[in-house]
Amino acid sequence: MQTLLLYIYTSLPFIAVLALAVASICGVGVGLVWPRFLVYGYLAVFFFKNSTSYGALAATGPGIYSRGSGMLLFPLLFWCMFGAWLCARVSAGFQGFKASQCNLRPWFLAWFLLLGGHVAIALFSNVTLAAAVAPSGFSNIVWMAPLVSLMLLSFRTREHVIEFSRFILLAGFLRASFGLARWAFLGGDPNNVYANMNAIKIKLTFFDINDSLLCTVAFAIAAVNLFQVVKNKRSQFWTMVDWATLCTTVACIVLSYRRSAWIGFLLAFLIIMMRFPLQRRIHLMVLGLPVVGAGLLYAAVKRLGQTKGAGGGLSSLFYDMESKRFGAESERVLELKFALGDFFSHPLTGIGSWGRYSGYQQISWQSGQDGGLFLHSGVLHIALKTGIPGLILLAGTIWAFTVFTRRALRTLPPELLGLATAGAAGLAFMLPDLLVGTPFPQVRTTQMLAICLALPYVAMAVCREAKAVEPAKAARRYGMPPAPTRHPITA
Repeated sequence: MQTLLLYIYTSLPFIAVLALAVASICGVGVGLVWPRFLVYGYLAVFFFKNSTSYGALAATGPGIYSRGSGMLLFPLLFWCMFGAWLCARVSAGFQGFKASQCNLRPWFLAWFLLLGGHVAIALFSNVTLAAAVAPSGFSNIVWMAPLVSLMLLSFRTREHVIEFSRFILLAGFLRASFGLARWAFLGGDPNNVYANMNAIKIKLTFFDINDSLLCTVAFAIAAVNLFQVVKNKRSQFWTMVDWATLCTTVACIVLSYRRSAWIGFLLAFLIIMMRFPLQRRIHLMVLGLPVVGAGLLYAAVKRLGQTKGAGGGLSSLFYDMESKRFGAESERVLELKFALGDFFSHPLTGIGSWGRYSGYQQISWQSGQDGGLFLHSGVLHIALKTGIPGLILLAGTIWAFTVFTRRALRTLPPELLGLATAGAAGLAFMLPDLLVGTPFPQVRTTQMLAICLALPYVAMAVCREAKAVEPAKAARRYGMPPAPTRHPITA
C-alpha cells in the first residue's frame, strides 16, 4: 500500500496537478495585490506565440489557442483570463477602485445577448451547445469584453500605464528582432504558404498577421515618443529603444510579404502621422514615405513577379480578387458570392453562429471539417452568421471606439499619447484583414483586437483619475475641506 501511494505521489500526472494547484494559488495571490502582472503574463502569450500552422510542411497538433476548448467549450486561456479578471475585480473592491468609464460596455452587452439568442435557437433546433458557441461563429467577440475590463482594472496609475507602454514597446522590438534574425539566418517563418504551397521563392518574417499588428502597435508608441508635437522627456536608453523599435518593426512588416500588412501599415501610419507637428509631417512626406514606398515596391515586385496570374501594375495587388479570372485565383470571389447569396436569403437572422454557407464544397480550402464555417471577409462573416443585427453591433462598436479615441488623442498628456495612438493605429492596421481576412474565428486575432481597443481607454482612465485627485490634494495642502466633485468613473 505504501509503495502504491509513493508511486501515485511521485508520478508525473500527480506532480503536474500539484504544480498547477500551487501555480493557481500563487496566481490568485499576485492577482489580488498586483493584477497587472497577470495581464503581462497573459499578453505575453499572444505577443510571442504563433497562432497558425497554415503553410507549414510539418504537421502540428492543437496549439495553446485551442487547447481545452472541448469539454470546457472555450480555450483554457480564456478561463485563465476570466480568473485574472475576477482577481482584479476583487482587488479593486478591497482598494475602493472602480473601473473607468467605457462606452464599449453596452455594445459588448448587446453582443452577449445576441450570442445568447443564437444559443437558445440552436438548442431548440437540435444543434449542440459546442457548435453554437464555437469560435467559427462570433463568440470570440464576446470574450473581448473581459480582457478590456481586466486591463482597465489592472492599470490604475500613470506609472502603471507608462510601464505598460514600455512593455509593449519592448515586446514589439523583441518580436521584430526575432523575425528579422530568423529571416536572415534560418530561412524565415516555416509557415511560408507562398514558398511551400505556391512555389514563390521568397523568405518571410511572419505569416501570422498578428505579429505585424504587434510591430505596428510598438512602432506607433516609438514614433509618437520621438516625434509628437510636445516633446516627451525620456532617458537616453529609452530613446535608443524607440529608434531601434522604429527601424526593426518597419523592416519586419515589409518582409512579411503580406499585402494586408502593407496596406494596413500605411493606414496606421496616417493615424500616427497626425500626432506629429506640421513641419515634421512635411519632412516625412518628402523623405520618409519615398523610402518606405521603395521598400514596399521592391517587396511587392519580388513576390508578385513570381505569382501565377498576378499580371502587372497596381491591379496585381488584387489579382486573386478579380472575378474575371478562373481557377484557384477566383475562388476568393466565388466564396464571397456564395456567402453573400446566403446573407440575402436570411438578412434579418443570418444562418446562425453554427451555420455553413451554401456551395462551400466548391472551394478548395473549405474541404476539411471546418468547411463552410468561415470565409475571407470579417464583415461578411458577421453579416452571414448574424444578419443585420450583427452588422449594426459591429458598426456601433467601431463608432463608439472612434468617438472616444478622437477625444482622447486631443487631450492626453505626452507620456500617455503614444499608448492611445497605438490602439487607434492597431485598429486601422486591421481594417484590410477585417474586410478580406478571417479575424473573428481566430482566438489570437480577436484578443489582439481587444488589446488595441483597450489602449485609449486605459490611457484616458489614469488621466481622468489624476484630474479628479488633484483638487483633493490641493485642498489638503492648504487646510481646506475638499470641494464636492463628481468622480468621472462608474462601477
